[in-house]
Amino acid sequence: MTGARPWRPADGGLRVDLQVTPGAKADRVGGVEVLADGTPVLRVRLKAPPADGKANQALVRLLAKRWGLARSDVTLVAGTAARRKRVHLAGDPDALAARLHDEL
Repeated sequence: MTGARPWRPADGGLRVDLQVTPGAKADRVGGVEVLADGTPVLRVRLKAPPADGKANQALVRLLAKRWGLARSDVTLVAGTAARRKRVHLAGDPDALAARLHDEL
């Protein structure tokens, strides 16, 4: 993992910046990348196509399962029609940050 972290504390949880690639061969949470503008993002690849919200639904399911959260604790807050997205993870910010740090 790079030194940059794509998450930050927010009211009642964490906000995580993502770069999502739909239509991939497999669902996968990759590592942290830094975009050309200097923004750190978590790279996510999804099998689901980017149509009818299928990729967004798959994203929520994947992240909830990966981090042991209820689907209702993972909310897409920006980028519904873009590859660059932001999700809110509900819960204790410190515990969530530790979990993400350990897994990435």
